[in-house]
Amino acid sequence: MGVIPELPTLYDEPFADASQIPTTLVSRFARSHVTVSLSGDGGDELFGGYNRHYWAPRLLRKFGNIPAGLRAAVSGGVKSISPSAWDSALSAVEFLLPNRLVVRQPGEKIHKIARLMGAADEYDLYSKLVSAWDDPLPILGNLGNRAARQYPGALWESQNTFSEKMMALDAVTYLPDDILIKVDRAAMSTSLESRIPLLDHRIVEFSLRLPLEMKIHNSSGKSILRKVLDRYVPRPMMERPKSGFGLPLHEWLRAPLRERGEELLSEKRLREEGFFDVSAVRSTWEEHLSGRRNNQYLLWSVLMFQAWNQ
Repeated sequence: MGVIPELPTLYDEPFADASQIPTTLVSRFARSHVTVSLSGDGGDELFGGYNRHYWAPRLLRKFGNIPAGLRAAVSGGVKSISPSAWDSALSAVEFLLPNRLVVRQPGEKIHKIARLMGAADEYDLYSKLVSAWDDPLPILGNLGNRAARQYPGALWESQNTFSEKMMALDAVTYLPDDILIKVDRAAMSTSLESRIPLLDHRIVEFSLRLPLEMKIHNSSGKSILRKVLDRYVPRPMMERPKSGFGLPLHEWLRAPLRERGEELLSEKRLREEGFFDVSAVRSTWEEHLSGRRNNQYLLWSVLMFQAWNQ
């Protein structure tokens, strides 16, 4: 956690992808051995590697047959019960469930599905999948009244399928505005040169010419890359679940980072600065501290802005 106070200076903007922490630590470790590193970034966006690229269309097809009003009502009803209450209720019948249905923190996952169930269309579903806040505008208070969620227009509409729409938008938003910034600033903070071979223009152009079925096949992404790797890498090494840089951020915010969080999210400071809706931020913070909800990602975005703005 020692790197956290450095983040506002290191990134020089309110950057709120929490994987910036392990990325910075890995960069420092790598720099102790090498001066140049290679990254696989870009592969997910170009070849359909994110889970949402293949299961979001399936989810939309399943929910699409249910009237929007009914979906909204069910979604609201499910979310009216806290995740911790869902956890308690399901733990009582857990012994009746097959192992594949037993998951950690089922209440959080039920709430996520309910949130997605309320999506009105493809773009609304995509927005819910990539946004920490269900609707980020109200949290901005008065600023939210002057802001508007921008529809991607021609880029979105020019793609043939929902999967390709998501991949295209990821490639021009999430990739340059999050992934590449995260890796570049983490690496350069320790004088480590990072190279990204998959973003060679020839590979990008090649990927754009490929049909979707060569990227996503049998509910698995990056199909063509897997086939190439199969020639050189033992299959058990690549046939593994995708794993990101997970952090116990929810626990840190309730214990070692709590005092700092209280300082940054104090009602007095929020009201004086006027950037956020005080009631929304405070209730989200207090709900997290109580253990009723895991609001780590919602809070991290606000905390990073507050730390940068200090």
